[in-house]
Amino acid sequence: MAISYKPLWKLLIDQNMKKKDLIALSGISQSSVSKMGRGENVNTDILNRICIALHCGIADIMEVIPEGNEEPFSTPERSK
Repeated sequence: MAISYKPLWKLLIDQNMKKKDLIALSGISQSSVSKMGRGENVNTDILNRICIALHCGIADIMEVIPEGNEEPFSTPERSK
């Protein structure tokens, strides 16, 4: 399985933010953003900081993609 941070990059675009804005707002390092840009694993603390800074959930910033497939796992609809 692979991790994709495409939802995060889309969220930044929607909020008219740049990666450097995310770094300043969340307090994460440039190296963490670079790792995410390459689809590498990052510490859950980094993901938590991003979610807090952007007021969103983990599914809003990342998705799991099964091996041999380009489609992410779908998350079940949550009842509100």
